[in-house]
Amino acid sequence: MRRAPALSFLLVAVFLDMLGLGLIVPIMPALMAAVTKDAAAAVFWSGLLGSVYGLLQFVVSPMLGRLSDRYGRRPVLLVSLTCLGVDWLAHAVSPGPWTLLAFHALAGACAGTKTVVNAYIADTTEPESRARAYGLVGAAFGLGFVAGPIIGGLLGAVDVRLPFFAAAALCFANVAYGWFVLPESRPGDRTTPLSLRMANPLGAVAVVLRRPTLGRLAYARFCADVARMTHQSIWTFFLTYQFAWSTTHIGVVMAAGALTGAVFQARVVGPVVHLLGERRAAVAGSLLGVAALAGTAFVSVPWLLYVLQAVGVLGSVAGPATQSWISRNVRADEQGTVQGALTGLGAVAETLVPVAAGAAFGWSLAYASAGLVFLGAAAFAALSTLLLATMPDARAA
Repeated sequence: MRRAPALSFLLVAVFLDMLGLGLIVPIMPALMAAVTKDAAAAVFWSGLLGSVYGLLQFVVSPMLGRLSDRYGRRPVLLVSLTCLGVDWLAHAVSPGPWTLLAFHALAGACAGTKTVVNAYIADTTEPESRARAYGLVGAAFGLGFVAGPIIGGLLGAVDVRLPFFAAAALCFANVAYGWFVLPESRPGDRTTPLSLRMANPLGAVAVVLRRPTLGRLAYARFCADVARMTHQSIWTFFLTYQFAWSTTHIGVVMAAGALTGAVFQARVVGPVVHLLGERRAAVAGSLLGVAALAGTAFVSVPWLLYVLQAVGVLGSVAGPATQSWISRNVRADEQGTVQGALTGLGAVAETLVPVAAGAAFGWSLAYASAGLVFLGAAAFAALSTLLLATMPDARAA
């Protein structure tokens, strides 16, 4: 017998987690400049912190997922959120960059929120309801993204370190909320082995990729992550170059897109996946994503950009549908292990793609078209679509 879903608890946790992250986005450059006392050093250390976080997340995420299978989701989630709160507190009080690097590395090593939330949903929802649940989680992330930078900018105008105190307070409030309110979704299984093979992130990812159905879904999701991260990394630079938009204009457009996407994922994704099925919804959404990225490569007038942004919002159905599809092909006692491996794969994209996309965008400005990078992103999205389209239906897999 399944436990009653605790989805509302997770949505609050995810929203507060993303709100805390979003709080520091507009103020991070100012903080690093204050800590390093040098603009060039601030850029270097900001990039280093991001890379170290992604690297540690890749290394440790598979083991965190395995630990959640062995000891339960709740303790891993609470430890992860506690480490993130300590990291933001360190940002607020650290006098130098080395201290920030140490605590940010710790936060990367404990970054298990996404892994545990995905596994928790698989534990507590019936298969036919998972796409809707994953859509709601995506909506919570989107709303946090909208609210966080706005609040962070307002607090940062008072004091450059104030947003980090606020982010830490939100994380610790999140931990307290989970401690007193969030039930365990699945008792841990102490017979789940903890081996050196599973501690090795490459070994953990290889185990997932070697399974025919699950491996193809993992490759499809990785290609989609590459396309998504390319878009996120270059988007603001492209708008500045192509249309000479101000940061305010860009911020308003991004917030409007995120808010629209949140509403779509909360209200529409579930019914669409229920109507089409996971496979068709994932393929259709991925195709729309290809169209949005390819169109952006050639866009020359702002109104067409808004149309393409709307197409991209419709395409966001692919993420929850694919995630639900993946969960169907995983046993209950290995949800955390598999989700951890997938988080590790995503961390690879989040670590490497911004650097590669930035270099490619710089090259394209000098020798080609500014939108060329989006064609590359569309190619990865198209590969993801092909992998999904050639898969058997989720119910038959």
